Amino acid sequence: MHSEFFSRRDLMRSAALAVGATALPSSVLRAANSFASQRPLPATRRFRSKVVDAAIESVSAKISDPELAWLFSNCLPNTLDTTVTFALNGGKPDTIVVTGDIPAMWLRDSSAQVWPYMSFLPADAELARLIHGLVRRQTQCILTDPYANSFMPDLKSTEPLSWSKTDETQMKPGVGERKWEVDSLCYPVRLAHRYWSETKDTAPFDEQWRKAMYLIVATFRQQQRKKSPGPYSFRRSSASPNDTLNFDGLGNPAKAIGLIYSGFRPSDDACVYPLNIPANFFAVATLLKIEQMLTEIAHDTTAAREAASLAAEITQALKTHVRGHHPQAGDIWAYEIDGFGNAIYMDDANVPSLLGMPYLGCCTIADPMYQATRNFILSENNPYFYRGSAAEGVGGPHIGKDMIWPMSIIMRALTTADEREQLQCVHWLKDTHANTGFMHESFNKDDPAKFTRAWFAWANTLFGELILTLARNFPRVLKHL
Repeated sequence: MHSEFFSRRDLMRSAALAVGATALPSSVLRAANSFASQRPLPATRRFRSKVVDAAIESVSAKISDPELAWLFSNCLPNTLDTTVTFALNGGKPDTIVVTGDIPAMWLRDSSAQVWPYMSFLPADAELARLIHGLVRRQTQCILTDPYANSFMPDLKSTEPLSWSKTDETQMKPGVGERKWEVDSLCYPVRLAHRYWSETKDTAPFDEQWRKAMYLIVATFRQQQRKKSPGPYSFRRSSASPNDTLNFDGLGNPAKAIGLIYSGFRPSDDACVYPLNIPANFFAVATLLKIEQMLTEIAHDTTAAREAASLAAEITQALKTHVRGHHPQAGDIWAYEIDGFGNAIYMDDANVPSLLGMPYLGCCTIADPMYQATRNFILSENNPYFYRGSAAEGVGGPHIGKDMIWPMSIIMRALTTADEREQLQCVHWLKDTHANTGFMHESFNKDDPAKFTRAWFAWANTLFGELILTLARNFPRVLKHL
């Protein structure tokens, strides 16, 4: 295959075939059998937090199952252990967080990867400085190109990711891949707001940060496409239709009804209908955070009102258009719509998802529409829900048929108060790591040894977050394993 056509999707599928076709290294199997730590040696870890290590020791002592405690101790620190690079840039903190096996920083992934550490910030000044640096780095990324989803460690680099080299779009230095995804601009705001809430530190929120917030609001406005499609387009030569956009790179047609158009989903797959519902719900929550921060930190009431106004407009559009009738599930939220009356009823494992809406603060778990939609998602009426001999969960088009994403099982456990359901989810996660001690991007519903991405830090730390959440709110679950 020619290198210019070798995409991230091809990489992931090749990894799945490779892992499924070969036995795991004997060293890994021996480590799994003895529950030896799979973390790097202390001297080689990218960042060390005594507070995080203490939490691992404390929570592990409360877990009755030694294998689960071992998984937790491997997974929670994986982002800190293996993916972060901290430096001072102009005397100010600067932090890069790569995804793991791909040497680039996604705005979404980097924010989500460090999220489980946020509650530790008040007790760990160095960890807080690390996150401070990430807020600053993400600010520079957004100002570089608000339409890009991933960035290279060197923001002056003219060498993007290998599969992006021949993309037909306005590539800029520092951009790794330029897929427009609404959630890419939401996650950094969620992170910045949480950093501020935990530390009360306003140092990262300088003039550059304010410009980035203005740019986020302007980009969301632009992609409502009321008068024109805006400046963004994207085309890629690929064997997969999910890696490119139709209609000269603008995406499939949709009606301007007040929602934000997205080229791609959080999975980096192209939207079928450009009005992605969970992304628009997430945008509302994001805009309200921007309003609060511009008001209380920047004291810019004019820009804050603009963010609030846009949030209200999108909220009204969601109330008017998001609800649809599924022939089996009844009235539920659609996953994507086009504003002309067409809708897709499904869910994808990547977050924001419909399943993960309460996790992102977009609705409550008790919301009747959420519950109806959740029941649909976790049923075979959802075309990407898979039930096999190893586990059940949600996948998506990105990897393909019968491949469950651990992320969906984790999200299922994080969006229920039913301890039996939580316990079942933890059992599935424990039983499907394929003797590696880590979570993966996806695994085959009947054979967990067939998995993609042995080093996927987001899934690892999200699993760590689940165990921390259970230890705090549902300790009985960890005692009954």
